[in-house]
Amino acid sequence: MKLFNCTSCGNLVFFENSVCLSCQSKLGFLPEEQNLVALEPVGPKLWRVAGSENSDRHYRKCFNYEVHQVCNWMIRDGQDGDFCRACSLNRTIPDLNDQKKKFHWYRLETEKRRLIYSLLRLGLPVYSQIQDPTGLAFDFLADTPDTMNESGSVMTGHLNGLITINIAEADPVKREDMRRKMGERYRTILGHFRHESGHYYWDRLIRDSEFQNEFRTLFGDETQDYAQALAKHHAYGPPADWHRFFVSPYASCHPWEDWAETWSHYLHIIDTLETAHQFGLKIQNQWGESDTFTIAQDFDAYRQPDFQMLVRNWFPLTLAINSINRSMGHAHVYPFVLTSPVVDKLAFVHQIIGSAQLMIRQH
Repeated sequence: MKLFNCTSCGNLVFFENSVCLSCQSKLGFLPEEQNLVALEPVGPKLWRVAGSENSDRHYRKCFNYEVHQVCNWMIRDGQDGDFCRACSLNRTIPDLNDQKKKFHWYRLETEKRRLIYSLLRLGLPVYSQIQDPTGLAFDFLADTPDTMNESGSVMTGHLNGLITINIAEADPVKREDMRRKMGERYRTILGHFRHESGHYYWDRLIRDSEFQNEFRTLFGDETQDYAQALAKHHAYGPPADWHRFFVSPYASCHPWEDWAETWSHYLHIIDTLETAHQFGLKIQNQWGESDTFTIAQDFDAYRQPDFQMLVRNWFPLTLAINSINRSMGHAHVYPFVLTSPVVDKLAFVHQIIGSAQLMIRQH
């Protein structure tokens, strides 16, 4: 994630901020420019970038920013709709008369915008199902008699572009309880969003494409019965040697889940590398040169053509941040081992995204 500076006073501000704590300027994220800027009013509900008196670019706050304060994204004046690029993807939101549910929704929206930021930075197609039936949509649902399935809760998942998230995932106690029950190494809201988006982009970028045979070589035959594969996984667990070929135990249950897990880890890697670059991190292992971590000044993980460059920077970075976390008594930030087969799968994700970027530029 990028770091930003208030365009009014120069103070360091962060992606989620809606107010500069130094000069108290209102802040808004401009998704087209991918920049967080200070705002000044120019009329009823109209804003411009602070200090840009000669600019005719005016913006409106997203409805969820203006009314509910769960967003900080802006809409270019003249564009249709009251919702920003991220909020326009919502199909169902929780009951806002319930303050607890509203807070959970705020947590979900914060992490969802991080996903949308990454997808936009990657140059991937991001549009709502209102615009196109093949677009994205989100349902944020609470456990009620109308929404629960046979297991007794809303199932987080993806189907035909619709990503459903159980809002209980925004409760850290419930999420940790579910992580233990599922035997997972980690469980985060952002991880859910990244994983489920992987299913969506498999449909968009792999299905019936020139890459499908290569996908099957790396991940397996996705035509095997999905429901049976999940049932077998939940009944018997992963194979004993899962760690040799998969990034997580869950990835071993079906090629679709392997792809979604690998996709989400690819997004973890590039966004964390961007954050490290923004902070100017440099790591020198005192025992030798092999674990040196220094990112070039012009490094952009989201636009890096050489996948091996990402891997070479990722390994020493995770060694350092895991060690720092353990020094504070916390678990590893990244409790995963990337074996050669997993790295090959990550490289394939990198290849697919690069091909999608090229195709979009050509059109």
